Amino acid sequence: MAMMGGGFGPQAMRSLRRDSSVTKERLAPGTVKRIARYARPFSRHIAAFLALVVLGSVIVIANPLLMKAIIDEGIAGKDAALVVWLALAIAALALVDAGLGLAQRWFSARVGEGLIYNLRTEVFDHVQRMPVAFFMRTQTGALVSRLNTDVIGAQRALTSTLSSVVSNVVMLVLVLGAMLALSWQITAVALVLLPIFIFPAKWVGRKMSGLTREQMELDAEMSSMMTERFNVAGAMVTKLYGRPDEEAAVFGGRAGRVRDVGVTVAMYGTVFRVALGLVAALATALVYGAGGVLAVNGAFEVGTLVALAALLMRLYGPLTSLSNVHVDVMTALVSFDRVFEVLDLEPMVAEKPGAEPVPEGPATVEFDDVVFRYPAASEVSLASLESVARPDTGQSHEVLRGVGFTARPGELVALVGPSGAGKTTITSLVSRLYDVNDGAVRINGLDVREATLASLRETVGVVMQDAHLFHDTIGANLRYARPDAGEEEIWEALRAAQIADLVESLPEGLETVVGDRGYRLSGGEKQRLALARLLLKAPRVVVLDEATAHLDSESEAAVQRALKTALAGRTSLVIAHRLSTIREADQILVVSDGRIVERGRHEELLAKGAVYAELYRTQFSRER
Repeated sequence: MAMMGGGFGPQAMRSLRRDSSVTKERLAPGTVKRIARYARPFSRHIAAFLALVVLGSVIVIANPLLMKAIIDEGIAGKDAALVVWLALAIAALALVDAGLGLAQRWFSARVGEGLIYNLRTEVFDHVQRMPVAFFMRTQTGALVSRLNTDVIGAQRALTSTLSSVVSNVVMLVLVLGAMLALSWQITAVALVLLPIFIFPAKWVGRKMSGLTREQMELDAEMSSMMTERFNVAGAMVTKLYGRPDEEAAVFGGRAGRVRDVGVTVAMYGTVFRVALGLVAALATALVYGAGGVLAVNGAFEVGTLVALAALLMRLYGPLTSLSNVHVDVMTALVSFDRVFEVLDLEPMVAEKPGAEPVPEGPATVEFDDVVFRYPAASEVSLASLESVARPDTGQSHEVLRGVGFTARPGELVALVGPSGAGKTTITSLVSRLYDVNDGAVRINGLDVREATLASLRETVGVVMQDAHLFHDTIGANLRYARPDAGEEEIWEALRAAQIADLVESLPEGLETVVGDRGYRLSGGEKQRLALARLLLKAPRVVVLDEATAHLDSESEAAVQRALKTALAGRTSLVIAHRLSTIREADQILVVSDGRIVERGRHEELLAKGAVYAELYRTQFSRER
């Protein structure tokens, strides 16, 4: 068993555990050429790495031949000096082999980590540019897996898989060549035993690949359950509605299946290694038996017999790995293909060549006969990134039809209407979270589709109903809107948002960590921090999507006073469910079924006695 260390290593065992079903997958045309483009910056490192791999394989073969020379020429020839020199040569080769191992690892790490860096940064940058619709459909875990598991799998194509294939091919050729040169008879005996070695290996490999796939699926189920239960929102639901004993039982059942599969995999691996040991012992017995007879009869020398036995141990390992090489190669190629699949999904909302900055000055927002429908899944997402991949090729219906209005500098335009009427969709088009299907949205006369994305972000500021804060400090969350903001500017924004007193009362002040999604703060506190972030940005166009929904009456009144002063001269577009906002509006747009059915000021619309008057009676009159 010990003698097999140079022949059957961990790489061969990993190869047998690969999921063979990957060979049935179809790669996109040009995948190999694209991989070559990513490998090109590392071409010199890869060439040096492969040269070291080949040299290392040659050293592995050289040792048995030196042993032969020591026995046949040194010991049998009673040449002590030769024995010493050959022994020193073996020691020198061992030192060289150790140095080669270190050099191989450096080049492997340099190529592998460099490739991981390039792929990860490219995928991350690309995903950041995807539209909101992409993230609404995509399962976060699947997307993160592309940046981790698949990127690392792709990296192995240029390190582990490539080096394994090259070293195994070189070693197999050298071993067979050396064995045939020493004795074709013994080589023939070794090859006759090959089926006894290969077929059980393939059978065990199929069993282990299936078990490994099941193990990965079970691990994914456990991870998904933990992720859902351990984030703040999930933990709150389980605390309020969950049944701890049943939850523990379900998790225990899944963990138990992982345990059972793990034991089975371990036993298959052990049985396989024991079987290999038996085959190796049988092969060694046959070589020494047949070779010993030939040596006694003077057909060749004892050193040749020892060298053949040593070479035999280096024959089966490469053969086992190469018998499954197509699975290794396809696994690496599929990983690359899955990464390319994300990179090939073009963002629906992208900056056009020759885009212009939004014109300076107080901003006028104009909707010109806007028609909009939400994109289908095939237009914005990948089925493989969705938690439930179902075909979704149907065309969605029009959400907005012929929407037209103008919001002038300094005006507060309120959008009211029943849930699902299209209010949030209208506000989303201002910041170009989506592109219109017909008509145009303009800021200061420039179609937002023709504007640079950076200038659009600077021009439009948004506070959503559910304010999101990153798991970072209060200061870092505020500076996300304006990284160059000074501390006094931050405090000014906090005071304007009526939350400075709270932040000052915290032991760590601006350095207080808000927790996952800001859950260490109340809903009203999060909302006011989001408003402070908006005020710090100081945009020319402000979009408030029910931004005061989480505030109590006192906090809302304070924030409304702050907004009235801070937003003077700015164009404001507000989705309002509070009467206080409605009364302050310069223009009220009543949205129903994707259309603006009424517009005017509060008193004017009440006097009409139509849709707005009915909404007022059912939704706002209780606030009087």
